[in-house]
Amino acid sequence: MKINKIINQFDISGEIQDTQPFGSGYINDTYRAKNTDNAQPDYLLQRVNHEVFKDVPAMMENIRMVTDHIKKNSSLDWNQETLEIVKTIDGQLFTKHHDDYWRMFEFKKGTKSYDVVETPEQAYQGAFAFGTFFRLLSDFPAEKLTDTLPEFHNIILRLEALEKAVKDDVRRRASKVKEEIDFVRAIASLMCEIEHLKLGGKISLRVTHNDTKFNNVLLDENDKGICVIDLDTVMPGIVHYDFGDGIRTSTNTAKEDETDLQLVNFDMKKFEAFTEGYLDACRDILTTIEIEYLGLSGALLAYIMGVRFLTDYLMGDVYYKIDHENHNLDRSRTQLELTRQITERQKDIKNVVAQKSSLVL
Repeated sequence: MKINKIINQFDISGEIQDTQPFGSGYINDTYRAKNTDNAQPDYLLQRVNHEVFKDVPAMMENIRMVTDHIKKNSSLDWNQETLEIVKTIDGQLFTKHHDDYWRMFEFKKGTKSYDVVETPEQAYQGAFAFGTFFRLLSDFPAEKLTDTLPEFHNIILRLEALEKAVKDDVRRRASKVKEEIDFVRAIASLMCEIEHLKLGGKISLRVTHNDTKFNNVLLDENDKGICVIDLDTVMPGIVHYDFGDGIRTSTNTAKEDETDLQLVNFDMKKFEAFTEGYLDACRDILTTIEIEYLGLSGALLAYIMGVRFLTDYLMGDVYYKIDHENHNLDRSRTQLELTRQITERQKDIKNVVAQKSSLVL
């Protein structure tokens, strides 16, 4: 496959001089295409994993609708840049080459992202961007969006999938992870509380990003959050999915696949900064019950990811890209350790949320 052949199907400006793999995503294949003309944009070309995203046209239409809405709603008070879709020469949102789906965005020059948050100020800025994204879509009808990954964050179903993987044990790995399985089971009831509230209609569905890991927000040269990216999973959800994943990835002092669990620590200062940033952007549009459960959501999202990585490990690594045999197990152990730490500090965490939200909990 010739990358240039794909690029030429898009309505780009200038001429591409170089194309290189870009980023560290687990799902899609991403390339940065550099322009010969510095006055013209660079581009991000992506091959979409249609084994994960079964309905690529619907996903791209979701992205088009939410980016158009953000552009319309963005103002001096709540300013947010957004992804710019580059259409094909014939005006489509993507192109298909054999069995592969390809799409393109303008590359945001002068921006950066962080896999591990270095300072509380970075946590605040990223959180404010995520909160602004949430706010700018708060008046968008969630029912207009296609549910591109049904039940994506439904921990009840994720636990059922894990139990099936344990029972089937296709790679004979279950005996190696008994400690992890026991921990998951021990706190399952607590971790299902938010999902039960959603299913009971006590927490409303909103338009949510659903994959707010910290490297999905771009910061400028001054570390100011300016643009939320990776919109494949934008669909109906609850605020706890977004807030929780932001906490999961901004407060962990270690890499997501850290093998030394002593390096995994929940950073309370970064939690305080992230909570303040997020709530500064959207506290006034959240309900009391939504705010009450923000503190638990960080543990929930770390738990969900721990369960998903563990399930994939037991199934033989069929979902996530891996670099070595125990990669998914390393990821799972890191997330479950973070879950443990956040769960144990719930009293302090809830006090922070109460302070930052001005809500008496």
